[in-house]
Amino acid sequence: MDYLMHIASPSAWGVIIFVSFFAGIVKGVVGFSMPMVMISGLGSVMPAELAIAGMILPALVTNLWQALRQGPKAAWEAIRRFRVFLLAGVIVLVFAAQLVAVLPQHIVLLMIGVPITLFAVSSLLGRPLRFPPNPSPWIEGAIGGVTGFFGGISGVWGATTVAMLTAQDLDKHEQMRIQGVIFGLGGVALMFAHMASGVFRQETAPLSAFLVVPAVIGIGLGFSVQDRIDQSAFRRMTLVVLLIAGANLIRRGLMG
Repeated sequence: MDYLMHIASPSAWGVIIFVSFFAGIVKGVVGFSMPMVMISGLGSVMPAELAIAGMILPALVTNLWQALRQGPKAAWEAIRRFRVFLLAGVIVLVFAAQLVAVLPQHIVLLMIGVPITLFAVSSLLGRPLRFPPNPSPWIEGAIGGVTGFFGGISGVWGATTVAMLTAQDLDKHEQMRIQGVIFGLGGVALMFAHMASGVFRQETAPLSAFLVVPAVIGIGLGFSVQDRIDQSAFRRMTLVVLLIAGANLIRRGLMG
C-alpha cells in the first residue's frame, strides 16, 4: 500500500473514493459504464495503468452482484436464452482481436461512437431502432457478432452490447441480468489478461480491493433507484448514458 500512497496524493484519495462510489451508482441504475466512469475519473488523479488496475475488482464484484441479483437460476436462464448471442460474440471477438494491429485505433473508436450516438439520439427523439424481442438464432447471432467485432478490435464492448439489448426493448430486470452476465464474463477475462500484462499485480491489487467498498455501496444505492423507476424511465436513463459514452468515444477518436 506504500507504493500506492506515493502515486496518489492524500488529497486525491477523496476524488478516488468518490469516483468509485459514483461509478457504482451509475452501474446500479443502468447496469453499465463503470469502467468508463472509473478510468476517466481515476485517470485524472493517477496514472492510466493504475486507474485500469483499480477498476478491475470493483467491476468484477458489481457485475457478479448484478448478474445474480434475482438468484443463480435467473442468471442461468439469461445465459440459456442469450446463448447464441454470447457464443457468436465470443467467437467473433477472438478473430476480430487480430485486426487490432491493422485498424487505426482512432478510426475504430469513431466506427463505434458515431452509430451509438446516432442510436441514442434517434431513440431519445422518439425514433428508436427496434429488434424483435425474440429474434431468430440468425438475427441473434448477427447481433452478437457485431458486438463481438467491436469488442475485439477496440476492447469496448459495453456500449455496443447495451445498444443491442436496448433495441430489443427487454424488461429492465432481464436487461440488467444479461448485462451483468456478459460484463462479468468479460471482467474475468480482463483480470487474467492484466495479470499477464503486469497491470494487475501485487502492488496494484490492494487499491482495486479497497475500491470495491465504495463501488458496492454505490451500486446498492443505484439498485434502489432503479427499483423505483418504471421501464420508460430506465430506458431513457440508459439512452442518456449511451449518448454520453458514444460522445466520449467520438471525442477520443477525433483526438487521434
